[in-house]
Amino acid sequence: MTLYFPGAQALAQRLEQDPGQTLVICFCAAWCDTCKQYQPKFEELSDKHDRTSFIWIDIEDHAELLGDEDVENFPTIAIMHGDKVRFLGTILPHIEHLDRLIDAMKAPGKPQETELPEDLFTLLIKTA
Repeated sequence: MTLYFPGAQALAQRLEQDPGQTLVICFCAAWCDTCKQYQPKFEELSDKHDRTSFIWIDIEDHAELLGDEDVENFPTIAIMHGDKVRFLGTILPHIEHLDRLIDAMKAPGKPQETELPEDLFTLLIKTA
């Protein structure tokens, strides 16, 4: 798989091709040392999960994708199925925790209430 970034045409194409896929979004910042160490592991994990797109969002560059949500700790992860948020929160920067969380979130369940924009899926497509 591939690690996608907002503003890239590849992300818009991927989202439009499979709108029902799982999205795993990592909100981080370029100045964050933990994020710098986490990014290659996050990208590597993308190879393991089919029908899942991994998206890396720098909150300094794309604050509009957060809506009214405050990200104060890193990494902050959002897991979405289509346009519904299933999980949003900070996790420990151990990639195996995220791997287990993704597996758990792929099971059917109720979306999580968040302050992320309701149209985050659409906004991601429009950033390209």
